[in-house]
Amino acid sequence: MNQIEVLTRRTFLGNVFSASAFVLAARLLPEESLAASSPGSTGNAGTAAWSPSVYLGIETDGTVIIVTHRSEMGTGIRSVLPSVLADELEADWNRVKIEQAVGDAKYGNQNTDGSCSIRDFYDTMRQAGAGARMMLERAAADKWGVPVAECKAQNHQVVHSSGRKLGYGELAQDAAKLTVPKKEDLKFKSPAEYRYIGKELPTIDVTDVCAGKGIFGIDAVMPGMVHASIERSPVYGGTLKNFDDKDARAVKGVLQTVVLPPLTPPYGFKPLGGVAVIANSTWAAWKGREKLKVQWEGGENAGYDSAKYKQQLLETVRKPQKAARNIGDVDAEFARGGKTHEAEYYVPHLSHAPMEPPAAVADFKDGKVVIYAATQNPQAVQDTVAAALGIDKKNVECHVTLLGGGFGRKSKPDYVAEAALLSKQVGKPVKVTWSREEDIRFDYYHSVAAMYLKAALDDKGKPTAWLQRCAFPSIGAMFNPANTTGQPFELGMGWSNLPFDIPNHRAENGPAKAHVRIGWLRSVSNIYHAFAVHSFADELAALANRDRVEYLLDLLGPSRKVDLGERGPMADKFPLDTGRLRRVIELAAEKSGWARKPPVKGRALGIAAHWSFYSYVAAVVEVEVDDAGKVRIPRVDIAADVGTIINPDRVKSQFEGASVFGASIALMGEITAANGAIVQSNFDDYPVARMQEAPILTNVHLVPSTEPPAGVGEPGVPPMIPAICNAIFAATGKRIRDLPIRHHKLNA
Repeated sequence: MNQIEVLTRRTFLGNVFSASAFVLAARLLPEESLAASSPGSTGNAGTAAWSPSVYLGIETDGTVIIVTHRSEMGTGIRSVLPSVLADELEADWNRVKIEQAVGDAKYGNQNTDGSCSIRDFYDTMRQAGAGARMMLERAAADKWGVPVAECKAQNHQVVHSSGRKLGYGELAQDAAKLTVPKKEDLKFKSPAEYRYIGKELPTIDVTDVCAGKGIFGIDAVMPGMVHASIERSPVYGGTLKNFDDKDARAVKGVLQTVVLPPLTPPYGFKPLGGVAVIANSTWAAWKGREKLKVQWEGGENAGYDSAKYKQQLLETVRKPQKAARNIGDVDAEFARGGKTHEAEYYVPHLSHAPMEPPAAVADFKDGKVVIYAATQNPQAVQDTVAAALGIDKKNVECHVTLLGGGFGRKSKPDYVAEAALLSKQVGKPVKVTWSREEDIRFDYYHSVAAMYLKAALDDKGKPTAWLQRCAFPSIGAMFNPANTTGQPFELGMGWSNLPFDIPNHRAENGPAKAHVRIGWLRSVSNIYHAFAVHSFADELAALANRDRVEYLLDLLGPSRKVDLGERGPMADKFPLDTGRLRRVIELAAEKSGWARKPPVKGRALGIAAHWSFYSYVAAVVEVEVDDAGKVRIPRVDIAADVGTIINPDRVKSQFEGASVFGASIALMGEITAANGAIVQSNFDDYPVARMQEAPILTNVHLVPSTEPPAGVGEPGVPPMIPAICNAIFAATGKRIRDLPIRHHKLNA
């Protein structure tokens, strides 16, 4: 097992950069100018506060060091963002070294979540690279005594028009003495000059990961550490009544037991509490925990039954609720009479189930704590751990390991706070490693949801009025129990921002109480909203006996920017453009051979298209349902417009992964509860798509674009689920309105 060297905050930058390195720091706020500094100095930042979000260093031997502030969990972001900087810098990628940042607000937002890493930091990285490149060119011009216009950075060196050359290492110290260019004076490379942006570039971690040398949270060790396994209340919010640890302490390797503080509202990312078994190995801790005799007070959620709750949610959406968006007069249109259609949809709780369960190691000493964790958000670790220990967050040092998957789960650092609390009580470094069963039984679950939709239809089957209602326990309830309705960001995920050209539309949302921990999962509320909206659209197309692609394009109407009533930089930069959505629908249809008729009985195509995280995605899924009702997915074609693409290979891999992820949700994803406790515990009763269930072939078709880069990690999931269900209807005539598909008899 590999051991991680413990670095303190005081020495971190000193261990990354030498005293002679030229270190550039890009400002946290994009509109501010760049700031330059060498270790131990304030640089030439003027009177403005030095608040960098990116560190770039050039050593005298020519090594370029980039401190990356995002977490690597298989997306390639640890490589892709630095490659943007390296491209503008004209650096040789083979001479670039990547260092992972510790948790610190000076790096800007470090939460690798919400498909926003490229979107939020693309410009910042370009500015840092362009600024450093211009300073190196100026340093070379000064050294040669020539106009800077005669000097051009090329592949890790500055070249004069006469042919003279100076390497970046030779110029580093001189460049560090220069004034930093202002933002308005920066000169960026043209797309034709890009060496890495838009190109397929191997990630820096691929070799170590494939060779088993990558350090994940589960690999991290500290000298003298012990291991912990925690018995938690099976009911959300339950409290410890009493326990007997005699048999647990008799297990070989068990050292002691420790009681963790009870969970109190607002729950947020706080640990669940319980009884921890401390041992000299993870196995001994797990075996000791099995011997604990514990009694719990279940509390208000002890009677939670997910089957009964499903009916409560459906009853809620059958009645008028609070409007989240209202255009025209839906009621008046329905009152006119004529043909209408209505349907109800349901999506159960889902678990993240990343391949690597939560893991962290913490060492509390002298009022400070050093942590190594598989986390998507080291700053949330600082906040959560500081609150749990009652210390200042500046005394929480969080080092980020590689993550064996995340999907949103590892941005919630309850497991890290467990390790820190136990280290404080035990007086040693403590490693907490969750088992698969713990991961599934104590997750922050994707919200259960019920949806009702109704449409009034004209002679061609196109809606003249569209009413939709949803009810789901909100993520907001984790931070304020009074939040029983959807938050604006949740309703803005495919519900209150319908892109269809319908004159009368109302989107409503009803109350729902959270009985388990609710958290964001890959694409969040888009999952259930897209399932309902795009399944309903397919139902309307079937009623009208129209081609699904033609009908979907008719629903979208002419190319236009949809007014969502939102104003501000993000709304102005990323308007909902139905023209781009139409393009991906047309491309997916073309590439999938939509007009063809599958030659096999029980095989058919389904389509859905969705806008999320500012990306436009359409999926055409081919399914085959045999005589026994078994579903196969021979082929998926995904067309995506994600704006400017940095690394096509990484973009394609995210959509290929979304294809499998979406198939897992549609076919088999379901978490249930009985008597307040989660029923599922491992992959035997919470299955994910294996080779025989996963799509056999996924083709990803990317739309070339010069628009700003948008999200990639999540937007491939939402259209996959309704596209699968729509294809099943086309193949069998059976409509799937509640998930998972495995509960439906498709051969009857």
